[in-house]
Amino acid sequence: MHQRHIGDMKVSAIGLGGMPMSIEGRPDETRSIATIHAALDAGVTLIDTADAYHVGSDEVGHNESLIAKALAGYSADTADVLVATKGGHRRPGDGTWTVDGSSAHLKQACEASLKRLRVEAIGLYQFHRPDPAVPYEESIGAIRDLLDEGKIRMAGISNANTDQIRLANDILGGRLVSVQNQFSPAFRSSEPELRLCQDLDIAFLPWSPLGGISNAPELGSAHAAFRHVAQTLGVSPQQVTLAWMLAKSPNVIPIPGSSRPETILDSLAAVELQLTPEQIAQLDVG
Repeated sequence: MHQRHIGDMKVSAIGLGGMPMSIEGRPDETRSIATIHAALDAGVTLIDTADAYHVGSDEVGHNESLIAKALAGYSADTADVLVATKGGHRRPGDGTWTVDGSSAHLKQACEASLKRLRVEAIGLYQFHRPDPAVPYEESIGAIRDLLDEGKIRMAGISNANTDQIRLANDILGGRLVSVQNQFSPAFRSSEPELRLCQDLDIAFLPWSPLGGISNAPELGSAHAAFRHVAQTLGVSPQQVTLAWMLAKSPNVIPIPGSSRPETILDSLAAVELQLTPEQIAQLDVG
């Protein structure tokens, strides 16, 4: 598996997004663990999660607990696997999403994530989403405190604009290692954040890189350029999409969500897919 960097740690060029294994429509636990194990077998060393990846309010952190169980039950060493989780986004249990970027909540959420992940320090902890009711400086200040206290080893942010990236990096004393924003063929407005991350040598982690759980299977139908290149190469449009992202910058590490071994293995094949400059230009337009 090709590797890229998050901070000073090498990780697989494509990670596994755990969200589909824990929200509405999720598979049974056996299939989810089989998916995680298949990813690990194939060389994945980055798994993305969040405390908000659950359904009912009585199961906060479902995905974190699932990943911890899968890692504990894996037959080989997982010391080089980076689990990236997030705090600051909440699901009250009625199907809605809310935010809480207060310092008190983020520190409490981190403590709970530590227990669910069964670790002494979280490998990468990311502020999930800005809270309009809380100054951004307060939220990032809490992340800085967690970093200084050794509760987390690396710090990142999610759903951030360019000004927030610069501000977070300043507050963290230049220790911001990742930005996780939505980016896909259908959602390209994070291009400025991607370019800034390259300039600052910060990892850029596209979430929903294939367009989201419900849209990923129809990616080729919705985007003719990706379908055309995929047909030319004899691969899936999903592989073409991830290869296109990887070609954009060495700082890009897509994290496609998956709940079946077959889909994550198809996605991982993108690291070996070489696109021509002409194909990349075609995809940039289409």
